[in-house]
Amino acid sequence: MTNTTSPANSMDPLALELCALSKTFKLGGGMLHKPQTLKAVNEVSLRVPRGQVMGLVGESGCGKSTLAKMLLGLTPPSSGDVLINGKAIVNANQKALARHIQPIFQDPYSSLNPRQRIAQIVGLPLRIHALGTPREQAAKVDQMLDLVGLPKRAAQQYPGQMSGGQRQRVAIARALIMRPDLVICDEPTSALDVSIQAQILNLLLDLKDEFGLTYLFISHDLAVVEHLADRLAVMYLGQIVEEGTREQIFTSPRHPYTQALLASALTPEPGLGVPDIGLGAGQPDPTQPPSGCAFHPRCPIAQPQCSEQTPKLSAITHASGQAFGKGSQARVACHLA
Repeated sequence: MTNTTSPANSMDPLALELCALSKTFKLGGGMLHKPQTLKAVNEVSLRVPRGQVMGLVGESGCGKSTLAKMLLGLTPPSSGDVLINGKAIVNANQKALARHIQPIFQDPYSSLNPRQRIAQIVGLPLRIHALGTPREQAAKVDQMLDLVGLPKRAAQQYPGQMSGGQRQRVAIARALIMRPDLVICDEPTSALDVSIQAQILNLLLDLKDEFGLTYLFISHDLAVVEHLADRLAVMYLGQIVEEGTREQIFTSPRHPYTQALLASALTPEPGLGVPDIGLGAGQPDPTQPPSGCAFHPRCPIAQPQCSEQTPKLSAITHASGQAFGKGSQARVACHLA
């Protein structure tokens, strides 16, 4: 699939731009067997304007985490470019890259060093980059802990003495203490109790406004993404199949896979059970993707064309929809959209 440039706010300054980004892995192989090819990310192009939240959703195994690792410089791309504030980060110095992009991981229990006090954990980026004197660094740590809603005494505690929600606040403080341009949020609330999730999400929104941050928010929870994101990109087998504003995706999804994801959300009404989203079989083997549209074996409206031709991710315009704004654009990769 060849992705066209995202139309999202094309005149706004971009915090992040992905240009035909791909990652291919070779699996197995030996004297008698050829290695299998897994294209985990397949020519993904996205544009994220500064100060916005881009949600990235899709089933497990669709390539979301591999994409995040490439953005963080942990996995080199096979092809394509990643631009932060207009500058390519491929082959960039890892230490310099950390000044501009930081992660908030899924599990606050494993992302913090249990042998260090919270002050050491949060202040580590300042020490690595030699930002300020020890006294200035300690003051910044206290300020950051206060901003994420932790008491001053928390600085002398260890992660094991804190709840899951408090640990995630520590992880947020560590990620933001150097004021990065972009924050990769990889399922940052999925390991937390439901009662704590809303507090963390509202904290992330408050800090975004406070510091003018840009988020790439990766999640499988559509309710979380609806609460947080300005725009959404839907990923399937390593490809973006639909992108648009939050309102466009949630009120007028155009791709059958997006429609199925929205239909899979559990209803709050008791007794209705888990809805049947009509996808039939599970995801295809990513090492042997289907011909044509990768989604066609599961698509309830697939036509012969869908198994023969790969649809391009093309811009569509909601010209008169008041909820979307006149002339606002989305992208969809579907012959029948």
